[in-house]
Amino acid sequence: MSDGSFIEILILAVVAGFIGLKLYGTLGRRTGHEDSPPRPTGPREPGTDKVVPLPRAAAPEGRVADDDSGLTAALTQIKIADPGFERETFLAGAKAAFEIIVNSFAKGDLDAMKGLVSGSVLASFGHAVRERQEAKHTREMTLIAVDDAVILEAELDRRVARITVRLRSEQTDVTHDAGGTIVDGDPRGPRRVEDIWTFERDTRSRDPNWALVATRSPN
Repeated sequence: MSDGSFIEILILAVVAGFIGLKLYGTLGRRTGHEDSPPRPTGPREPGTDKVVPLPRAAAPEGRVADDDSGLTAALTQIKIADPGFERETFLAGAKAAFEIIVNSFAKGDLDAMKGLVSGSVLASFGHAVRERQEAKHTREMTLIAVDDAVILEAELDRRVARITVRLRSEQTDVTHDAGGTIVDGDPRGPRRVEDIWTFERDTRSRDPNWALVATRSPN
């Protein structure tokens, strides 16, 4: 082999080695300009809602947190899924929604409760309102005060949070027929009423409202 050929081979080997190092530096390392992996976005701040004693809607099956530790764990799971969730804010909103729904039902104003109740509950309330109207009955309900609101149960089912609340209120509730005769209720004074309502919210939804999905009476 001549000296010239040997020098050419040596030069090619050096160039090949240099290219190999450049490729390794480019493909084997991050340059700082790559797109970052997507970050999970947290849910928006929550709101709340509640409801009153009307037609009953069956509660969805789910885990019941019937002790303090279980309830705390369930609410913590909801808080992790929805960082904006606050227990006291939820209960305050529940009281406000309770008043809206009670008064709206008494007036037969279903539109006023839209957004606060699920479609199935709205349909159930609507059926009760139509029956009252067909019978030519008038229901007079006055919510004097919501004395107490306590969370009884909570669960996080994948991305859907459910919270069951016991609501104790003081109200008058009298139903008259077309002639003004009392057919239901006691006009002599207010009575204490206890209702248990279940609310639901998709923790990833932009809508901050919780919707009433079930109602029941205390055992």
